[in-house]
Amino acid sequence: MTKKWARAALSHHSYTGVSRAHLGRLVEELTDRWQARRESALRERRCGVRRRVAGVGRKHELVFADRVLVTLVHLRTQLAHAALAELYGVGRSTVIDAIGEIRPLLADRGFAVPGRPGVRLHTIADGFAHAAAERITLRIDGTETQVRRPRAHRPGRRTFVSGKKKQNTMKTTTISDGQGRTLWSGADRPGRMHDQTAVRIEGIAEQFRLHPQVKAEVDDGYRGLANEFPGQVSAPPKKPKEDAPPGDHYAWREQRRRQSSARICVEHANAEHKQWRPLQRFLGRREHYPATHRAVAGLVSDRASQRTTRRKSSTELVPVRAMTF
Repeated sequence: MTKKWARAALSHHSYTGVSRAHLGRLVEELTDRWQARRESALRERRCGVRRRVAGVGRKHELVFADRVLVTLVHLRTQLAHAALAELYGVGRSTVIDAIGEIRPLLADRGFAVPGRPGVRLHTIADGFAHAAAERITLRIDGTETQVRRPRAHRPGRRTFVSGKKKQNTMKTTTISDGQGRTLWSGADRPGRMHDQTAVRIEGIAEQFRLHPQVKAEVDDGYRGLANEFPGQVSAPPKKPKEDAPPGDHYAWREQRRRQSSARICVEHANAEHKQWRPLQRFLGRREHYPATHRAVAGLVSDRASQRTTRRKSSTELVPVRAMTF
């Protein structure tokens, strides 16, 4: 099996999750960053400037395009390193090194902005600033991914046990717009931590104070934010007591249905992330999960940002000018 055949087969979108055109743009975008990081690492290793002409020395077994390709295939399918090495006819360590170099580059790309090619959001502050400028109502939701359990008799072994999933998980918070397009995803924390605590550590309360015009739809896990910012954060209504009149129960169900309908789009954004196998059940080292998640979310945002914006038609009555006969 030749590298040319492996490159042609693995570049299909069913393996990479992106089109070949998107793959070409990624290679072009990341080349300079990879070269800069590599030169910095080599300079630190040799403790000085280059002593030989550029290009002299041992050649890479995998060229840069193949390094990006094997990383995308691993992120999409979670195919084993040994299997990828067998396809390319190289050593397993070569594939591990390639993925270790490209994954941080993909994670640092940020998230695409709909309708503004070239502009990307990197932090939660960027997401709130974009929402304030575009008058977007944010949708916030958390999701969990099962990870490896820490070894026995190690400190902090219960840190990753989720009270909801009853499994060892990593929690992540996603922020999307009204059409399910990812604007930011992060706040990766162990499964035992509450969703609201994770985003508060990221500084979401300060962002709401800095941008009082930004509104958000959340679920029950963020009720504390809704209580602190009642004019900005909307959470599902509390369930009435059992002895409440039937009308109160009917009204509660209708309000909850409308609120769920308003924030279902962020669930769709999380579902797009979950189409990539590492975010269904992560089999790698837990310390690699945050970079893996940000890399996948950034790639998903590239595709989601290309969806056309659907605008709701106005229901206001417009006066019609009287016609003269």
